[in-house]
Amino acid sequence: MNSNISICKGLECVLVWSTFAIFGLKEISGTAPHKPGLETYSLEGKWKINNANNSLALVADVPGCVHSALLKQGLIQDPYYRFNDLAHRWISLDNWTYTKAFSLPPEVSSNKRVNLVCDGIDTVSAISINQVFVGRTDNMFQRYSFDVTRLVKDSNVIQVDFTSAITYAAEQRAAHVSYMVPPECPPPVQKGECHVNFIRKEQCSFSWDWGPSFPTQGIWRGIRIEAYDVFQLVYLTATPSYDHNTKQWNLQVEAFFDTVSLKPLAGHVTIHIPKLQTQQIYEVTLQPGQSNSKLILPVNTIVPLEYWWPSGQGNQTGYNMTVAVSVAEGYSIEKNIMVYFRTVELVQEPIPGSPGLSFYFKINGLPIFLKGSNWIPADSFQDRVTPEILRNLLQSAVDANMNTLRVWGGGVYEMDEFYDICDELGIMIWQDFMFACALYPTEKSFIDSVREEVTHQVRRLKSHPSVIIWSGNNENEAAIASNWFKIPSSEWPLYIKDYVTLYVNNIRDVIQNEDKSRPYLSSSPTNGEESIKEGWVAKNPYDTNYGDTHFYSYLDDCWDWKSFPKTRFASEYGFQSWPSFSTLQKVSILEDWNYSSNFTAHRQHHSKGNKEMMEQAALHYTLPQSTDPLQKFKDTLFLTQVMQAQCIKTETEFYRRSRSEILDGKGHTMGALYWQLNDIWQGPSWSSIEYGGKWKLLHYFAQNFFAPVLPVGFEDIETLIIYGVSDLKNDLALSLLVKAYLWSSMEPVCVGVTDAVIKAGSASPIYKEPVNDLLKRCGNCTRLSCVVSFSLKANGQQYGPDNYLFLSSLKDAEGLKKPQLSATVKQEGEAYIINLQTTNITPYVWLDVGDISGRFETNGFLMLQKTKAVKFFPWKPTSTSELTKSLQVRSLMNIY
Repeated sequence: MNSNISICKGLECVLVWSTFAIFGLKEISGTAPHKPGLETYSLEGKWKINNANNSLALVADVPGCVHSALLKQGLIQDPYYRFNDLAHRWISLDNWTYTKAFSLPPEVSSNKRVNLVCDGIDTVSAISINQVFVGRTDNMFQRYSFDVTRLVKDSNVIQVDFTSAITYAAEQRAAHVSYMVPPECPPPVQKGECHVNFIRKEQCSFSWDWGPSFPTQGIWRGIRIEAYDVFQLVYLTATPSYDHNTKQWNLQVEAFFDTVSLKPLAGHVTIHIPKLQTQQIYEVTLQPGQSNSKLILPVNTIVPLEYWWPSGQGNQTGYNMTVAVSVAEGYSIEKNIMVYFRTVELVQEPIPGSPGLSFYFKINGLPIFLKGSNWIPADSFQDRVTPEILRNLLQSAVDANMNTLRVWGGGVYEMDEFYDICDELGIMIWQDFMFACALYPTEKSFIDSVREEVTHQVRRLKSHPSVIIWSGNNENEAAIASNWFKIPSSEWPLYIKDYVTLYVNNIRDVIQNEDKSRPYLSSSPTNGEESIKEGWVAKNPYDTNYGDTHFYSYLDDCWDWKSFPKTRFASEYGFQSWPSFSTLQKVSILEDWNYSSNFTAHRQHHSKGNKEMMEQAALHYTLPQSTDPLQKFKDTLFLTQVMQAQCIKTETEFYRRSRSEILDGKGHTMGALYWQLNDIWQGPSWSSIEYGGKWKLLHYFAQNFFAPVLPVGFEDIETLIIYGVSDLKNDLALSLLVKAYLWSSMEPVCVGVTDAVIKAGSASPIYKEPVNDLLKRCGNCTRLSCVVSFSLKANGQQYGPDNYLFLSSLKDAEGLKKPQLSATVKQEGEAYIINLQTTNITPYVWLDVGDISGRFETNGFLMLQKTKAVKFFPWKPTSTSELTKSLQVRSLMNIY
């Protein structure tokens, strides 16, 4: 991060351009290069790298990794192409060395302190400067700072010698002789590497059930030289709190210093928020070495304060705050940052009529239903993840009416820009720490490294209002409780002790010291307070009466809502699909384009995944029948997306309509985060957005099933029931329109109108009718021949999307015909209008423009009218002719 810093000594002041390791806060920037009190010299850019035997030597970019360097130099193919995840395994097994010559001005060495600061080393390395050993790294997620005051000269050479992460993990496992720490290796179908739990590195880089194995090496974040004489501001954080008794907002501002002086330095800190007419001066003492100052700033209540709200609930207002630190010797640093005001509370309390406890979030005192998905790393090679890619994915989440993403614990703590964008867009973040689906060692060296990691990440991220909760790990409580690793019962106490040591005595301990402004859960899923009562590992962490749940069932009929758990909070659930052909085509060839090819088998990392998708689809759809092998393959890819979207629609609507009710002791569901938002490569997965940003059919469905106002229809005991669901802050008086159509006709055979009031922030039934009565009332209707649609309106305005309910499987539907679909394209401002025509009712109408990047206003819809206009929003410049040439329109009926 760059910033304007005023450095003053006595009456002489200069403004300098410099770089501070200050995280999680937006800065007001400017330029004015001058003689600095803190001198910063970036070591990013071009480095030389070589492998262990010097058979390969090339230039690499920093930040970056070895794989990316080899690819840019044309020495390897695209790692994602076909079977290259196996063909390129040698890269991760080798040991690589990064070297860079750099010069420093002569006056740098006269500073009292010169540090080498590494924001991210991936992962195991030994660092030297001018052939003198500086230090070691073994944690991808730590910030390392090494004192090199006596080592640097005018001309210097830095060398970073990496050890293969695979080799290191195996060595650490071999050294752990007292007992096994499972799992040893991933399932063979994942084609991955072993012992990832013994290295503090991106866990999915050794493979996962949706991604490849690419254990990278490299300098993946910033690296620089920092020189100063008096003190350095390492972190600056600001977290809000609200006192309900005094009705007073306060900011806890915390500054973390590195002070060179041998004695304490007296000084003062001035904090100023101009728009709130708030200013305070504090006396502080900077102790020698590492120290911090915690300052409580009461916020002026005379000026109306605007809160930060999640997307869909209000604005994301922030305020510019100036922090100036001065010491008696005359040196000062001034920093401008953005601060936000919001409270978060995780409510776990008894619910009348239900055993267990509630589990929901209040933001600024308002109960919020969390709608969204789970985030995984956007690429195996983090240097390819640009802020533009992040913004596109995060904007796509908001465009689908999401307000929450869970940053999953098997990936990475994302870059600063990720959280900045989430602050801006109003996306709440459930932040896992990076532990997933494994047990972990608890030797002192491992624990010490984890404490440093967690401390750094919390200080870096806690000022972001988007981060609403810390979670210790992904599924590790469940792994012990469900005995995933077949541990003898006599040994359970040992592993539970290790679990508590890591996630409670250490990670939780760091959180309690560093950040009391948001809740901490030891795991996900967990029973929350009940897990704590049971010693942090509950007998059944999937208990639907407590905490959050993860639920997957690929064999049960996903159209049957009764198969889903009526849980307090669904933090993971999902179904697989394949990406579109245009996405897959980039990394495959003709012989791969068959659902039974070696390529499709290789790309599938979930056991029996390809078979499960077809079995689930076959429950309700006729499988593709084309005699053209390529067309059949394309149709199969499309059908997996249809199946996935309809399954997750059914499940999500079940969770949303369960928010306000308790039935048979179950309910009060207040969160639905499906697995998963994005992809790490081009392959089958649970994602709703393909690698490259293209929306799957599921993501278009998410726009509707996460809509702020939504009618949800389902059957129970031969009765059609429709719920009105609302996330809004105000009650709505609406009319529910229920229409029945014959599949063979585009005119409704009957229309019913029912008045309804939907309470703010609630879900409740607004319509009930026995299905047989509906069919009789609508004349010629039967379950097989008719479909029901419904919508909410008031004063000529529609609230929420049209919705529908199939009364039978579409493979059994009577009267469905193959339509004649046509489309024309015209430009309208920066968007384009696709004018569609059809001759019949058409389920799952799908518009595809291949590799042209952008999204449609809606897609994958049930077309009940002869014409429909759909907007296309391009992400890059295109034209009417280009869109017309690329546009393909299809539907479910076109695959038969």
